[in-house]
Amino acid sequence: MATLKEILTRRPVAATIRLTVPAGAARPAPPVGPALGQYRLNLMAFCKDFNARTQKYKPDTPMAVTITAFKDNTFEFTVKSPSVTWYLKKAAGIESGSSRPGHVVASTLTLKHIYEIAKVKQSDPYCQYMSLESISKSIIGTATSMGIKVVKDLD
Repeated sequence: MATLKEILTRRPVAATIRLTVPAGAARPAPPVGPALGQYRLNLMAFCKDFNARTQKYKPDTPMAVTITAFKDNTFEFTVKSPSVTWYLKKAAGIESGSSRPGHVVASTLTLKHIYEIAKVKQSDPYCQYMSLESISKSIIGTATSMGIKVVKDLD
């Protein structure tokens, strides 16, 4: 239950914008410019903040960002780590998953790879309270649906 003070200080939200932007490469050009420009948000402030937050990642790593635009032309944003499918494709060294998952194996990964991806994903705001085991099971399910076989160790 929200207190009275929280209710009175809440700012009205104009929109919630979801984008995928390469790490350290936010520029006021498309796709960032038009998405933020229509809500009259400060493009350069977003680009500088985003690039500062994502400088620890390798360039061109696709980062999911959720921007909350308020009616007074201010904004807040949260940056999530790259998607599980991106990590799986990088670990397996493939461009895309299998065209027929379950029938054709695109690549194989070990449980150690899965565990490392789960440790990175645990820092995400939505996964921070999940156990490492449950995140790993979810990643194994994603890998299976992409046609990537998960084995205990490579022979």
